[in-house]
Amino acid sequence: MAIEVRIPTILRTHTGGAKAVEGSGNTLADLFADLETRHPGIQERIVDGGELRRFVNVYLNDEDVRFLEGINTKLSDGDNVTILPAVAGGMR
Repeated sequence: MAIEVRIPTILRTHTGGAKAVEGSGNTLADLFADLETRHPGIQERIVDGGELRRFVNVYLNDEDVRFLEGINTKLSDGDNVTILPAVAGGMR
């Protein structure tokens, strides 16, 4: 099962600069564990305590997984997963 994962700039140090990588798994949790085997350090930047980190948004085929089953969201061959860290800041 091949799933394309789009990697944000801030996490590309873990993927050798790749904007997208392939992974596999039946759920997002499985996918992130699979990515960790090939891109050490990436999982801890996305997952904390078995849940998605608070300021990391994950989309499955353009749907926010927080409105699906979160980290337990089921995946299918050919799915696209996008990881987007939340951005905050600015001037007062």
